[in-house]
Amino acid sequence: MTSTSASTPTSTPSSPSTPSTAELVAFANQLADEARKVILPFWRKPIDVESKVENDRPVAESPVTIADRMAEESMRHLIEKHHPTHGIYGEEFGSVRTTARYVWVLDPIDGTKSFITGKPLFGTLIALLEDGIPIIGIIDQCVLKERWVGVVGEGTTLNGVKVTTASGNGGEEGNERGIRSGGGICRKELKESMMYATTPHMFHPGEEEEKFRRMCQAVKRPLYGADCYAYALVASGFGADLVVEADLGLYDYCALVPVVEGAGGVMTDWCGRRLCLENHER
Repeated sequence: MTSTSASTPTSTPSSPSTPSTAELVAFANQLADEARKVILPFWRKPIDVESKVENDRPVAESPVTIADRMAEESMRHLIEKHHPTHGIYGEEFGSVRTTARYVWVLDPIDGTKSFITGKPLFGTLIALLEDGIPIIGIIDQCVLKERWVGVVGEGTTLNGVKVTTASGNGGEEGNERGIRSGGGICRKELKESMMYATTPHMFHPGEEEEKFRRMCQAVKRPLYGADCYAYALVASGFGADLVVEADLGLYDYCALVPVVEGAGGVMTDWCGRRLCLENHER
């Protein structure tokens, strides 16, 4: 997946039986607050770690902790209490009502390897899909107290302050200096760009691995190990220009889409298709 520049569609208007966008954003923030309360007491404390093994993935083993499970349980409880008709797709406890108009996609700790080794680059990912399309996304880093909120048609904020992929280039003034391309801003050539991936081992041998090798040769510098935090850096214009990854679950990327796109970026699959529930298994 790559992050560059583009625009996004607006969400449908609310009706008396449909929560407004503002209400849904407030509830998404409530979920993030709840996850923070659960996760922080476990931060840099001794914790049991279990392994999940999926042999068909390039990196077969992934860790899971009680913090992951308790945080997801707490968020699911709030959804069932306040929005019982909404669907849920969670990393730890599976899915319910996924054909509902609204579906919450939860990854309580994206970057558990960072979490269990004391590196504050993990994040809680919360997305809301409307008819299968991500419309609200949150990346919450509870240790650093940083929260990115992306809302389709409304933009992306970091702790309540609007950010864009051009923010580090002077914000709105930087936009005027940028090169406009496809409705967005192209700040630099690929050879001058900083590229992130969680790990070079996440690409399947063959085509994926070869394409990633070529990307590494094309950019100024490949960087590793930030998980969801890399997408937040791109959205904020702090100096990271793109993220290229593979083998991601629905819960790994749905929250990232509104954050990146709301900041003026583009996020697609390797064929250039938009990331949504319909295209997930293609």
